[in-house]
Amino acid sequence: MKLTTLCYVEYNGCYLMMHRVKKQLDENENKWIGIGGHLEENESPDECVRREALEETGLVLKDLQLRGILTFILPKWGNELTFLYTASVDSPRFEESNEGVLQWVPIGQIQDLNLWPGDRVFLPLLRTRQDCFSMKLIYDEEDLFLEAKEG
Repeated sequence: MKLTTLCYVEYNGCYLMMHRVKKQLDENENKWIGIGGHLEENESPDECVRREALEETGLVLKDLQLRGILTFILPKWGNELTFLYTASVDSPRFEESNEGVLQWVPIGQIQDLNLWPGDRVFLPLLRTRQDCFSMKLIYDEEDLFLEAKEG
C-alpha cells in the first residue's frame, strides 16, 4: 500500500487546487486535487506534506492540521493510505508546478470542478467537522466509485 499526503491549503476563502494536466501516465490526469505526494523513506507524514508543498508550489505551510486518514481502494492504480491535511499560508503567491496548473478556487466552487467522486464525499467534511476522521473510499477496476465507509 502506498503512503501519501494530501493537503488543502486555504487563503482568503479559497483552496489551492492543482489541475493535473502536465504529467504523463498520471492516475490523476485531468482531475483537480490538493497538493501532496508520496512519503519518502524515514519521512513522517507532516514532513512529507511540508516538503511536497514547498516542491510543488514554493509555499511554506502554516497552521498544518491532520484532518483525516483516507484509505483508497484503487485496483487499477494500487491502494493508498493518505494523510489528509489542511493548512494556511501568508501570501497567495505560488511557483508554477511541473505536475499541473495551480489555481486558487473559492471553496464554494470546488464541487464544480472535475474531482474524483470520493473527494466529493470527504471535502465537505473539512468544513463541517473539526475532528480527525477516517474513511475508506472504494473504486472498481475502471475507476468507478463504489462506496465510502467512515471509520
